[in-house]
Amino acid sequence: MISFENVGMRYGMGAEVLTDVSFSLDRGSFHFLVGPSGAGKTTLLKLLYLAHRPSRGLVNFFGKDLSTLERDALPRIRRRIGVVFQDYRLFEHMTAFENVALPLRIQGAKKIQVADHVEELLSWVGLGDRMHAKPATLSGGEKQRVAIARSIINKPDLLVADEPTGNVDAEMSRRLMQLFVALNKEGTTTIVATHDEGLVKRVGAPVLRLDKGQISYTPGGKPMDPRK
Repeated sequence: MISFENVGMRYGMGAEVLTDVSFSLDRGSFHFLVGPSGAGKTTLLKLLYLAHRPSRGLVNFFGKDLSTLERDALPRIRRRIGVVFQDYRLFEHMTAFENVALPLRIQGAKKIQVADHVEELLSWVGLGDRMHAKPATLSGGEKQRVAIARSIINKPDLLVADEPTGNVDAEMSRRLMQLFVALNKEGTTTIVATHDEGLVKRVGAPVLRLDKGQISYTPGGKPMDPRK
C-alpha cells in the first residue's frame, strides 16, 4: 500500500536527515517505528502523513507515485490518513466531542451517526464524562486521548501515531493499544512511533528501527490479543 525506495530527506542545504530509506507497508499491516532521539523518526512520520515531500527517492501511496501527483490530489490522499500528533493539535474553541466529530462531519455523516460513534469512542478512551469540555480544561493525557479518538473515528486506511501512549498511565496505554490493534484487524494499516520497548514486546508487531538516518527491519513476535 505504501512504499519508500531510496528516499533521502534534508532540510534546506543541511545534511540528510534520512539516507536511502527503503521499506514497504502492506495493506492491513502493523509496525512500530523506534530509534534514538535524533534518528529521524519525526521526519519519516511527516513523510508518511504527507506534511513533506522527500528530497529524493520514490514514494508510492495507494498505488500513486507522489512525484507525479498533482498538488490538488494530495488532500484526497490525506483524508485517508489518520494522524496522532505529539502536540495534540486540537481546536481550542471546540469541545472534545466536536474535535472528535470533525472528520465525520467533513465526510458528511448523518448527525445521529456522528453522535453515536463519537460518544462510544470517547467512552472507550475514558472520556465519557469530559466530552463537552474544551481543551483548555483537559489534562495532557486527556488531550492525547481526544487526539487519538479524532484520528481513528473515521477508520482511516493508514494510521500514523507519534508516541500515542506517552502521556497516559499503564492501564490506559494498554487500552489504547487494544484500540489500535482492533482497528488494525479491521484493515487499517498502522505505524506507531514509540520509545517504549516494553510496549513493542507486548504487542509483538514488526519493528522499523531508525538509526543515524537509516532503517532496518525486525520481524514481530506473537501478536497481541486485542481482547486482553
